[in-house]
Amino acid sequence: MENWIGLLKIHVQKGVNLAVRDVIKRSSDPYVIFHMGNQRVKTSVVRRSINPVWNEELTLSITDPSVPIKLFVYDKDTFSPDDKMGDAEFEIGPFVEALKQRRSEGLENGHIFKTVKADRQNCLAEESHIIWKDNRVVQNMVLRLRNVERGEVELQLQWRHISGSRGF
Repeated sequence: MENWIGLLKIHVQKGVNLAVRDVIKRSSDPYVIFHMGNQRVKTSVVRRSINPVWNEELTLSITDPSVPIKLFVYDKDTFSPDDKMGDAEFEIGPFVEALKQRRSEGLENGHIFKTVKADRQNCLAEESHIIWKDNRVVQNMVLRLRNVERGEVELQLQWRHISGSRGF
């Protein structure tokens, strides 16, 4: 724990217009896996939906904020290997920089620390603002999935400080 900087809470909100992998049902049974280094966390499966709402919080312990977070979307199958439904990755460096800048006094809800533009180097579908909301730094993201015909995943990042950690 002494190497931890803190905990990153990932609020996995929903998927939008995901690929159909169950041709007979014309739908999918999606779930998302997040990887960071040797850590792996997973959402539950949402049955028969290409627009799933997870509304789940997953947590990763952060030791090195330069390591990208990768996510993989799969279709749960009962009798065969799960089908891939796309992947994405994102950096938390800008988010961590905003954490270093925060001050608990004098900031109004909605204060923007940084705007991350969508470009060819990231998987953002649209620009993402790192803001001060309800006395914490948050970042909403819409990630466009790669290696698939379509689909996006919406999520929100939040930080949780751990007492005794070397973090902010």
